[in-house]
Amino acid sequence: MASDLNNVEFMADQMSGAGEITFKRMFGEFGLYCDGKIIGSVCDNNLFIKQTEAGRAFIGDFKEASPYPGAKPQLLIEDKIEDGPWLSKLVRLTADELPEPKPKRKRKPSAK
Repeated sequence: MASDLNNVEFMADQMSGAGEITFKRMFGEFGLYCDGKIIGSVCDNNLFIKQTEAGRAFIGDFKEASPYPGAKPQLLIEDKIEDGPWLSKLVRLTADELPEPKPKRKRKPSAK
């Protein structure tokens, strides 16, 4: 089941205190970004945040799950989605610990 855009927009709004939150459709689901770094995803209307030491320490007792088959387990956020300040703090801690995105390479023009 694909995620509902309204849910994704709500989740992004809840974490907006962390920085510039954007999302992009990926394989029928959504990737979540904070200040250009991919910090998690929304799959089947469930919120997944990448695992970092700071994020795990902040949450304390956490639940992890894979957003899709073959994916690394991530933090599954279930009962705190409506707590904007808490969610923003988790996203900020996560984004601060993740590496900067690699610059995209320019594509060579195709030969005709």
